[in-house]
Amino acid sequence: MLRLIGLLLLIPLLDAILLVVFGWYFNWVLVVLLVVLSALIGLLLARAEGRHTLRKIQQRTAKGEAPTNELIDGALLLIAGAFLLTPGLVTDAIGLLLVIPVTRYPFRVLLKKYVLVPYADKKTGGFVTGNVYIGGFPGGDSDPNVGGSGGSGSGSGDGGFDDAQDVEFEEVDDTDR
Repeated sequence: MLRLIGLLLLIPLLDAILLVVFGWYFNWVLVVLLVVLSALIGLLLARAEGRHTLRKIQQRTAKGEAPTNELIDGALLLIAGAFLLTPGLVTDAIGLLLVIPVTRYPFRVLLKKYVLVPYADKKTGGFVTGNVYIGGFPGGDSDPNVGGSGGSGSGSGDGGFDDAQDVEFEEVDDTDR
C-alpha cells in the first residue's frame, strides 16, 4: 500500500519536473498548449472509446455472454479520463496509453493476471483457476509433511502428492483376535 501511495506522489513530482525542464528549453506557451491539447485530444478519444466499449458490453450481454474484457476496458477508460484531466505531461501520456485500444490491451492482461484472478482466487478458495485445496484440513495448522499438500498443488503439478509414501500392511481376520 505504501508503494502505491509513493507511486501516486511520484507522478505529480515527475509532472512538475518535466514542465519546468520543457519550459526551460522551449517556450512556456508551447508547453502549456501541449498539455492542454494532449488532454483535449485524449478526452475526445476516451469519450469515443467509452461509447464503443458500452456498445460492445450491450452486444455481449444481448448474446448472453459475460462482458468481462469490456468491463475492464471501461474501468481503464475511467482511469484514463482521470489521468487526462490532471494537468501534466506524464499523466497525459499515461492517459493516452490507456485510451488507445492497442496499448490498453497489455494493461488489461496485466490487470487480470496480477489483480483480478488472485483476488477472485483468494475469495473463492481457488475455484476460479482450479487451484483448489487438496488433502488435509483446509486452514488447519497441521504439519505440511502430513496429509498431502499444504495448498494449491505444490511440486511437480500432479495434485500435490509428490511426497507420498507406500505403506506395508497385513490383513487381519476377526478370528485371530
